[in-house]
Amino acid sequence: MSSRKSSGRTNRRQHNTARDYPRTARLNELLREILAEELERIDDERLELFTIISVDAESDLRRAIVYYDCLDGEAGDEVTLQALGELRVRLQAAIGRQARTKRTPELSFAPDPSVRSGERIDAILKEVIVPSADDAAGDDAVAGDEAVPGDDADGDGGSGDADDAAT
Repeated sequence: MSSRKSSGRTNRRQHNTARDYPRTARLNELLREILAEELERIDDERLELFTIISVDAESDLRRAIVYYDCLDGEAGDEVTLQALGELRVRLQAAIGRQARTKRTPELSFAPDPSVRSGERIDAILKEVIVPSADDAAGDDAVAGDEAVPGDDADGDGGSGDADDAAT
């Protein structure tokens, strides 16, 4: 028989630690950091306007998709994918050296769909919200007629009344 008494409390940690953060999310962030550091060391002009947005690794670490964006937009995707394909083995080797994991995932690369969707939405909104020339001119005329508190049109520092000049 055990002489230990149960206090009724569970053995739970009261503070946030790395274990409270899901394993795959920690691995995804680790892979993103390793890839970003390695790409900074690589001198390839095709990847100068390039950013890794996120990494989505499978839970068994067999494969990982690296989502990226480049400032060239969709026009630069082909060149960027070609450069990343050529560097894939080197990037996987960097992950193997730096990450303490059982496996090194096979990397594949894809443009980040959320960034591209945001760009499309932005372009649509710019087309819809552009005011016509007549509306803009009418708004300026109305705005110019309104009195602004503290605006002293005659420059005398007074209340702006015509009686100020007479006294």
